[in-house]
Amino acid sequence: MLIVFNKPFGVICKFSPEPGGRPTLADFIDVPDVYPAGRLDTDSEGLLLLTDDGALQARIASPRHKLGKVYWAQVENIPTEDALRALREGVDLGDFRTLPAGARRIDEPAGLWPRDPPIRHRAKIPTAWIEITLREGKNRQVRRMTARVGFPTLRLVRAAVGRITVDGLPPGQWREIDAGAPWRDP
Repeated sequence: MLIVFNKPFGVICKFSPEPGGRPTLADFIDVPDVYPAGRLDTDSEGLLLLTDDGALQARIASPRHKLGKVYWAQVENIPTEDALRALREGVDLGDFRTLPAGARRIDEPAGLWPRDPPIRHRAKIPTAWIEITLREGKNRQVRRMTARVGFPTLRLVRAAVGRITVDGLPPGQWREIDAGAPWRDP
């Protein structure tokens, strides 16, 4: 079984109850014995895959398989070509150097849902969108990368894992797909 879930902002990527009553996956998915294949931080949103197949879970989550994960990052200010080049070449984050990544400026993604709560708006500081494709996944990596090149992330959405996308799936909704879905990137 493979579940595609559009994780809303603020949802914790686990099924067990959270102190303080914060929402978890159990508030949205009532399917026994499925587990996230990878994670999304509580303050990130978008595509999360869940499965009951341990081998498939490892294949999706492990950087060893180099499965491309596409993120849309709304960043503070307008990224320079030098900053994008640094993201593409790999960024030294102090504790490790990131692998080369895909990085390009994009328009705000079509069909993107409003975030609840909205990001803080500051009239004198513009924002822009970057699409970043990673083949590794360290803790808070996209946020750390964009901050390191001088453009902090304000909103982060995972849009795709391999060829599986969040397109057409509203936040908080899920659907089951064929576990034999194509895993290689185009």
